[in-house]
Amino acid sequence: MSNDAPEPLMARRGVCLVIAAPSGAGKSTITRRLLAAEPGLSLSISATTRAPRPGEQDGVHYHFRDGPSFQALIDAGAMLEWAEVFGRRYGTPRAPVEQALAAGRDIVFDIDWQGHAQLRRAMPDDVVGVFVLPPSLPVLEQRLRGRASDAEAEIARRMDAARSELAHWAEFDHAIVNQTLEHAVRDIRAVLHAARSTVGRQTGLAQFIASFHKV
Repeated sequence: MSNDAPEPLMARRGVCLVIAAPSGAGKSTITRRLLAAEPGLSLSISATTRAPRPGEQDGVHYHFRDGPSFQALIDAGAMLEWAEVFGRRYGTPRAPVEQALAAGRDIVFDIDWQGHAQLRRAMPDDVVGVFVLPPSLPVLEQRLRGRASDAEAEIARRMDAARSELAHWAEFDHAIVNQTLEHAVRDIRAVLHAARSTVGRQTGLAQFIASFHKV
């Protein structure tokens, strides 16, 4: 597939592409490859209550908010999804996503199955969910061991979490086995391209067809 992004022939609404997977299945690596290969795709920027780390910029890496400000967004219905992790909150602000979709820009979300469920409830017509599966549990364990020097207890905890996450595969539109990174990226790009061309998403389709009768 070419990396060139030709000008669209008609207006369309953007796609919320959610990629979820158990830890170690390659979700973050796949997401980075997708962003490099698809010029029309951008990464959703989450809001968080944690403090910025050295080098992090507000609005680039995260939208940094204090606790009361984050809660105000929740109360106002301005968060599409959110969760609390180790005492810190993370979530997706609604306004930037709505603006991007209306402008025909696609957004990829690197979130878990719970975030996917919340996002689908908030925007049922815009979300396309892809669940990335490992080739097997032994391969997943091998990948976890290969990327960090975690203690046996931590590896066991991550594997238990992976088994729990794998139970939610049927909640997604697509399931892709990450046997090789290249094939997984290829398959998810195909999902994205198909989602872009659905009739309901091409908001300018009726006007485009009507132009045929003026020739």
